Amino acid sequence: MAPTDQSLKKPLRIAELVLLVVSVAIGSGAYMLSGLGMDQTLDAHYWIQLGVMLALAIIFHIVLRLRAPFADQYILPLALTLNGLGLAMIHRLDLVPPGEASANNQLLWTALSLIIAMVIVWGIRDYRNMRRFTYVWLLASALLLILPFLPFIGMEIYGARIWVNLGIGSFQPGEVAKLTLAIFFASYLSANRDLILLAGKKVGPLTFPRMQDLGPLVVAWLVAMGVLIFQRDLGSAVLFFGLFMAVIYLATSRLSWLILGFGAAAVGAVIAASLFPHVQARIDGWLNAFDMDMIYAEHGSHQIVQGLFGLASGGFFGSGLGEGRPDMVFAANSDMIIASFGEELGLIGLAAILLVFFLLITRIMRIGLSARDAFGKLLAGGLGCAMAIQIFVVVGGVLRVIPLTGLTTPFMAAGGSSLLANWMIMGLVLLISHTANRPVQAGPMVNASGFGAGAGDPGQPIGAGEHE
Repeated sequence: MAPTDQSLKKPLRIAELVLLVVSVAIGSGAYMLSGLGMDQTLDAHYWIQLGVMLALAIIFHIVLRLRAPFADQYILPLALTLNGLGLAMIHRLDLVPPGEASANNQLLWTALSLIIAMVIVWGIRDYRNMRRFTYVWLLASALLLILPFLPFIGMEIYGARIWVNLGIGSFQPGEVAKLTLAIFFASYLSANRDLILLAGKKVGPLTFPRMQDLGPLVVAWLVAMGVLIFQRDLGSAVLFFGLFMAVIYLATSRLSWLILGFGAAAVGAVIAASLFPHVQARIDGWLNAFDMDMIYAEHGSHQIVQGLFGLASGGFFGSGLGEGRPDMVFAANSDMIIASFGEELGLIGLAAILLVFFLLITRIMRIGLSARDAFGKLLAGGLGCAMAIQIFVVVGGVLRVIPLTGLTTPFMAAGGSSLLANWMIMGLVLLISHTANRPVQAGPMVNASGFGAGAGDPGQPIGAGEHE
């Protein structure tokens, strides 16, 4: 059956273009309102910010239209909306004397991150080729996590050794390690899923894996504990281990893996709380946040309490951009940016931001469900779960549902490392979406469903070129 022109017709992506204009308007409008709320005049700086964001959005749209026309049309506008709102709040906090230039740096990182995401979309012809280098991704993850311990470039900030000095600024390699670990987990489990599922010992209704198949779980546990012990980064430890548990559950759908994982996490938490003072300090600050001695302790709960007071003062509708005092909270533009939004936009504004995150995560999970290959399913699903875990940990810490961990809010918090890693993730997700949504063309002597189907050039329809 010969392919028809209609089956290969590329979508116009009009919905994405319209939503991109709306997303830039929301972000840049908030940027300008934050300045007006601080009695600033709308000088050239504001129009430059608007022009840069609009230009980046249009160029990315053109790249997608040319290179990945079947990609999800909602991913880019949702991520750009969050990025723009984060820029607005960082700029608003910069306007508090003595003032900083964090918003300018964040705008530069935004431009760089979007350009790298475009390069990923344009340059990677088939994301499935990445699964060939399973242990290379594991090695890359190990190297990224080791970098902060190297002499001369490793840095310790606020008790956590997770930074490297690049000469022109600092960078957090662990943020990129989140992506490389996700690729490793997805690659390993897509290749070994059948072995893990078929081999094991049945205990009642549960089937537990063999000892030799516990290797990935042990590696993930050791990575999480290593980050917690040596880097003193509780948030990344939780995120890395949660990422692995999400991917392995998506791969096997077995409750036994979750039981083993949570058991290992519980053992690790008890050991860490018993042996390491920085972990115990986090737990004490969570449980006894309003104790006066804890509030004024060196590593106490002052930051948590100030954030809660800011959220409470915001009420339902907030004080308005530029009208509150979120600057009174330590790390208001990074770790506690959710509290800053809660104070000035209120419960309604904060709920709207969380709804945007919810829509973005559900779109990513939908891409995982629609992917035609196991690697794509696990990679997209794992990255979506990782973002959901990160949002829960961040918001839960700010609201004192769980201990504060120091994780940053994706796309919104000040810091180029997190922004770059999350836009790289968006680039990969868009590629997976394009491959999943591309029309399937099957013809005579074409392997359209068997092993190797669709593994060719993503510029061709799935299955094309498999047999001569």
